[in-house]
Amino acid sequence: HPRFVARLAELDVPPPGLPRRITVFGISSLPAQVLEALAAMARFSQVMLYVHNPCQHHWGDIVEDKDLLRHEYRRQQRKGKPAGQIGLFEQEEMHQHAQSLLAAWGKQGRDYINLLDQYDEPQRYREAFERIDLFSPAREDSLLGQLQNDILDLRPLAETRTTWPAFDPARDRSLRFHVAHGAQREVEVLHDQLLACFSEDPTLRPRDVIVMVPDVNTYAPHIQAVFGQFASDDPRHIPFTLADQGLRGKEPLLIALEHLLRLPDSRFSVSEVLDLLDVASLRARFGIAEEELPTLRRWLEGAGIRWGLDARQRESLGLGTGLEQNTWRFGLRRMLLGYAVGGAGAYAGIEPYDEIGGLDAALIGPLTRLLEALERQLEALREPASPANWGARLRDLLEGFFLPQDDREEVLRTQLLDALDAWLALCETGGLAEPLPLPVVREAWLGDLDQGRLSQRFLAGAVNFCTLMPMRAIPFRHVCLLGMNDGDYPRSQAPLDFDLMAGDYRPGDRSRREDDRYLLLEALLAARERLYISWVGRSIRDNSERPPSVLVGQLRDHLGAAWSLAGGGDLLPALTTEHPLQPFSRRYFGAEPGLFSYVHEWAALHGQAASAAAQGALPTWEDGQQIGPELLQSFLRDPVKCFFTRRLKVFLDEEEQARLDSEPFALDALERYQLQERLLKAAVLTADG
Repeated sequence: HPRFVARLAELDVPPPGLPRRITVFGISSLPAQVLEALAAMARFSQVMLYVHNPCQHHWGDIVEDKDLLRHEYRRQQRKGKPAGQIGLFEQEEMHQHAQSLLAAWGKQGRDYINLLDQYDEPQRYREAFERIDLFSPAREDSLLGQLQNDILDLRPLAETRTTWPAFDPARDRSLRFHVAHGAQREVEVLHDQLLACFSEDPTLRPRDVIVMVPDVNTYAPHIQAVFGQFASDDPRHIPFTLADQGLRGKEPLLIALEHLLRLPDSRFSVSEVLDLLDVASLRARFGIAEEELPTLRRWLEGAGIRWGLDARQRESLGLGTGLEQNTWRFGLRRMLLGYAVGGAGAYAGIEPYDEIGGLDAALIGPLTRLLEALERQLEALREPASPANWGARLRDLLEGFFLPQDDREEVLRTQLLDALDAWLALCETGGLAEPLPLPVVREAWLGDLDQGRLSQRFLAGAVNFCTLMPMRAIPFRHVCLLGMNDGDYPRSQAPLDFDLMAGDYRPGDRSRREDDRYLLLEALLAARERLYISWVGRSIRDNSERPPSVLVGQLRDHLGAAWSLAGGGDLLPALTTEHPLQPFSRRYFGAEPGLFSYVHEWAALHGQAASAAAQGALPTWEDGQQIGPELLQSFLRDPVKCFFTRRLKVFLDEEEQARLDSEPFALDALERYQLQERLLKAAVLTADG
């Protein structure tokens, strides 16, 4: 950066390739180094910055409450006052000439505007250009508009109380808070509220609504389940798009790849390996068909495989030596010996697993090749290496484990190779040749694939769901914020040991905390007609109360202190709706204000009498499929589980998965029965002999 700026200062003619005009639009903040570079390029190019300023007055000197109190405390300390005699500001005195929300949330924008002011030289352009300030006041007949105008005019709390009339909740619905029991309920409530808005205002279109959450990957399954349950011809259908989804937690190939890149920390449990085999491209590489997975699962359980490649791999995890029991090597030996000698007795201390035979026996070969490949990758990934060596290792891993089965997987493979080439080029440009550990390489390679991009179907003509991030807070008629939970927003970021900037903050530095505060301010100002905020305010387990985000708490405190309720009473309960735990609650179909549901299927449950279909038994089973031996076996082993899975579509697999990964320290009911039967037969044979 210093060389770039110094080189531009030395030039007398524009460097080749520099455009005549550079425009910066929609950026909330830029580091000081970027501004220095833009100022240097301004000698040869016209540099235009379009800056969103939330306030039309100078507000570069206002500070947050705690900063104001800290400065006052230190000032009185310097005067020699004892700690017990230091008097601080009262709440009403803190922002006598400032807007408290702007002071609390606007630090990032304030610092950015102050940085820009350092480059402002009005005496040089005052005669040539006309100053243009585009500040548009909001509507004054709504609570949201009044709050936005307070920020625009830098109106202090005392003046707000005397400026605006009392709030009438029956007339004004521009700002509302909703409390739910979980992310699923948040999305269900939002769907009903949006349907009500569309019914109330025929001019409102799905493209006029934006829904922002702290992490769209967390909410994506709930959004797809709720908004995607209605067909396009259903009046309750709302078109929607999901932007900013990270690929790493979405694409099966990338999930499997990241698991492979974490092999040094893996226990090699049965469930982990079976999860890898759920990826079609990995199965294809090793020649395992999807219909062979139930057979393979049965073999692994019967052979006693639980976790660990072998005793040496278990030892690397800090366990003792010689623990070969229930490892993959232990189970493979049993399976291979069982295929060779059948049900004969133990050989060399190995008890054969004799259920492998016939054409299915060919499945042992691909399984063995998979485990050998995992063992080779484990050894390769353990050792740090130079970027060039890592490039060769990662290409071998990608080629050795995945065979793309469709165009989407082929595109992902190409993206991975391109990202790897780009990282290697950066390392070469920077002269980086030192050995690097696996975690650094993994994040450098896969991290770029998880970055949200503006091209991900944002503004696609439907309700936009996206992550709260810069350049998202553009004007919409309705702005909805979900997941405003305490601890989730502002989002936390684990400190890095080598990040010295975190302990020496300067204006223009990136800060997740300040980013999120300013994003919420921008989202509040972006709402043209309505602002909708929800959070998980009740525990789904015991219904205990949970606080919202500290930023939402600041907003609610400000509203409660500045506005009064028409007719008297507390303002915040009039702005807040607490929703029941279940979407089929009777409260949704009563006369309780603010609670309603468009899922009319639930309404029949609260009639005077349930229908005959609801009271009767399940209809006669008409599956139409032949009952194979595996289905018959699963029914005889566990009839209740088979009934739940086949008829009720309820899958009880958590306990079974835990049993797959845990050593058999005790016998279950079936194993105990089988052992007793074998002992009885042996006793009878002994008595007869």
